[in-house]
Amino acid sequence: MKIEILGTGCAKCKALEANVKEAIKQLGGFHQVLKVEDPVEIMNYGVMSTPALVVDGEVKSTGKLLSVDEILEILK
Repeated sequence: MKIEILGTGCAKCKALEANVKEAIKQLGGFHQVLKVEDPVEIMNYGVMSTPALVVDGEVKSTGKLLSVDEILEILK
């Protein structure tokens, strides 16, 4: 599973990254996690509000800091 965190480095973006890593730790298995900070790449996803979560190329959430439990629900 390829998981991308879209954001320019704001506090919510960093918190989402930490929550994603915790969710993956709980979920187990191998998952590729990438941090995308380039505004052009972020806009290529059609995302206008960060942080955003992309799973296997599909935008799952934008403009919201997801909890670990919310991320687990998305990844299952």
